[in-house]
Amino acid sequence: MRYFIELSYNGKNYHGWQIQPDAISVQEKINNALSTVYQKDIQIVGAGRTDTGVHASQMFAHFDIDKLIDDNLVFKLNSILPNDIFIKAIFLVDDEKHARFDALSRSYEYKIWLGRNPFLLDFSWQIHSQKPNIALMNEAAKLLLDYEDFESFSKVKTDVHTFNCNVTEAFWIQKENQLTFHISANRFLRNMVRAIVGTLLDVGLEKISISDFKNIIESKNRSNAGLSVPAKGLFLTQIKY
Repeated sequence: MRYFIELSYNGKNYHGWQIQPDAISVQEKINNALSTVYQKDIQIVGAGRTDTGVHASQMFAHFDIDKLIDDNLVFKLNSILPNDIFIKAIFLVDDEKHARFDALSRSYEYKIWLGRNPFLLDFSWQIHSQKPNIALMNEAAKLLLDYEDFESFSKVKTDVHTFNCNVTEAFWIQKENQLTFHISANRFLRNMVRAIVGTLLDVGLEKISISDFKNIIESKNRSNAGLSVPAKGLFLTQIKY
């Protein structure tokens, strides 16, 4: 039988979602907790990967087991897991349902704080210099919906077969000192959101023009885009099936 897990996590203490040698990951922690409860090796499959330090307010994963789960499994796992990983729900799905391949869209938010706030240090990138022009950044962000190839915003060394993504929304919202970038797509490339944010900030700070931003997308060259902003401001916020 196949079960889906809905969870959230603070990524500060983890080297991303995916298991890797000699580094602590979110996936490893959950595998270990499930294996402890059932006294056998259980491996989960996530809906995607988040990089080191990236957070998730909503993530899904699935696992297979040959019996009905205990009604108290959510409570048991949360009792074992560290406080920065939280299991919200576990539910039975069709045996063919896949957390990664059946996901229709994913949404991210990137948070920037204008000024200093000691209580948001782990959950936003704080900018102390000039304030970016949000109207310009939103005008540039609209262009993302007109393109499919986002190689300019991808890590150079990656194992993907295509750089095509269908971006369905991309916009900034400002609420007092908090800037939040929202973006949704069917898939994302490694480092894509952080590179887009860094480049849009260059537009907002008027280091580059809207036309320059368009040329960067069309160049398909990562070296032309802006910096990759810090991971701590990035949140995976929603996955739709």
